Amino acid sequence: MPQKKKIAIIDRDLCNPKRCGLYLCQRVCPVNRSGSECIVISETDNKPIINEELCIVCGICVRKCPTQAINVVNLPAELDETPIHRYGKNLFALYRLPVPKKEAVVGLIGPNGVGKSTVIKILSNQLKPNCGLEKEPDWNEIINRFKGTELHDYLQKLSENKITVAYKPQNVDDIPKLYKGKVIDFLKKIDEKKQINDVISRLHMDNIIDRDVSNLSGGELQIMAVAATVLKDRDFYFFDEPSSYLDIFSRLVVANEIRKLAEKSVVMLVEHDLALCDYLTDYIHILYGEPGAFGIVSKPYGVRVGINTYLEGFIKEDNVQFRKEPITFSRSAKITKKSKLFLSFPSFKKKFESFKLETSPGNLFKGEVIGILGPNGIGKSTFIKMLAGEIKPDSGESPKDLKISYKPQRLLLKENESLMTVQEFLEEHIGHKIDKNTKRIVNTLSLEKLLERNMQTLSGGELQSVFIAAALTKDSDMVLLDEPSAFLDIEQRLRVAKLVRTKAEEKEIPFFVVDHDLLFVDSISDRIMIFEGKPSVEGKATPPMNLEEGMNVFLRRLGITYRRDSVTGRPRINKPGSQKDLEQKRKGKYYYC
Repeated sequence: MPQKKKIAIIDRDLCNPKRCGLYLCQRVCPVNRSGSECIVISETDNKPIINEELCIVCGICVRKCPTQAINVVNLPAELDETPIHRYGKNLFALYRLPVPKKEAVVGLIGPNGVGKSTVIKILSNQLKPNCGLEKEPDWNEIINRFKGTELHDYLQKLSENKITVAYKPQNVDDIPKLYKGKVIDFLKKIDEKKQINDVISRLHMDNIIDRDVSNLSGGELQIMAVAATVLKDRDFYFFDEPSSYLDIFSRLVVANEIRKLAEKSVVMLVEHDLALCDYLTDYIHILYGEPGAFGIVSKPYGVRVGINTYLEGFIKEDNVQFRKEPITFSRSAKITKKSKLFLSFPSFKKKFESFKLETSPGNLFKGEVIGILGPNGIGKSTFIKMLAGEIKPDSGESPKDLKISYKPQRLLLKENESLMTVQEFLEEHIGHKIDKNTKRIVNTLSLEKLLERNMQTLSGGELQSVFIAAALTKDSDMVLLDEPSAFLDIEQRLRVAKLVRTKAEEKEIPFFVVDHDLLFVDSISDRIMIFEGKPSVEGKATPPMNLEEGMNVFLRRLGITYRRDSVTGRPRINKPGSQKDLEQKRKGKYYYC
């Protein structure tokens, strides 16, 4: 089969022939107008099909399509092979597969939409690869393609149904919709290893096992999902973003639990917290390409080299540059003593039936971003909700006469919002039609192609981006973001960080941002507030302190140290007890800024 050097994608959900006066793409295509049939109409669904062999990549149909349903892109010239799987004509194509390895944790990093889900569906035998052929090949053809590679034996076992799989899904918010009852009852039903008590203890779940699943926070749902996956006795374990909603301590606990699995089984994961991915994995595969169109899986790298190669955006072995600019991490605080005071916020006190919170007073300056760190269940979201006026404090007063924009932690849609389009949802929340400023943020967050999609059809990352866009485009005096990095890929997190810094500085609008990704907090914050205490029982918060001081205090209490990578400047977790870890602890430098 000849190699196509271009790929055409038509989003058949977005394609609406009535919107364009019936097949505008076909009418404007220069190849069609010359008498050839580059674009024809499918008899199956009455929507266009683009012949990739005849397409000249003029881009006219892409620009003219009113619903932005068409994308035509050139493939890397060095990609001299057929896909491992393609979903159909003018649909997403995946090239190559990662290599599962025993006694190691393999990480997949890359933007959302380049095939990570397709990879796991193939390796877990949920999807039989078709090698890009219209007629499905038999397993012998597929296996022979990988003859002499590390994947050959794995795919042989897969074809014989000798691989059993446990899968931790990305969006844990869906769990309460699927299961009703107590955590302990849920875990008992799937305890194949008969280790439920040990796993509960190791994951520090004692305080939630008798709770109803419907009453769990995002972090508690994540821990429960990890426990449910670990308790299954399988050959292959896949974890899709196991860190979302988890605090730093819980991320390290989960990382250690995942590493235990790798002693006997194959473990693969997707993780967008680079510091955790660095700490947890042994090998890295980079996935790159055009989101929604095609994805390419790189060869395996050692973890440090793999992450740095991804940040550089250039794969030397394949001579492929998949990002125009490298990602580096150097920052300096923008807020100085000359910054104007925005407000002084009071000490808040709030007591619930089984939890009480007390926060210290502090000053908030115009244009500054205050990062908020601390374990789950310690009152961070409660503090944000008191600032937003959603919870009334027992002592202290929420800011009055301020227009406050608030993005909650949990991305829950109201009944009437589920059927809204993304555009309708945004316009409902910001109170006006999408204007020039809104469009700039929508485009930066890559939401322009989602505007006509229904909210209920969005992935976790897409939903998060829409909620962030709504918060950033709303006319406001202060913005509150609760865990904005959850479900976002690495590049999306950095784009959000840049948007926040730009809005804070240009409009002199202050932000409070709760998050657990220290790389994200480092890139976004001027000062830090630390919450501590006993989770689900009592929480206390410090006044804001400068970034370096705050990070040092926070990490000292956790007993871990971070350093910066010498090449990219990214924060990296030191291995406990390593020479670097011990050296930094002796100097009291738990976090290098």
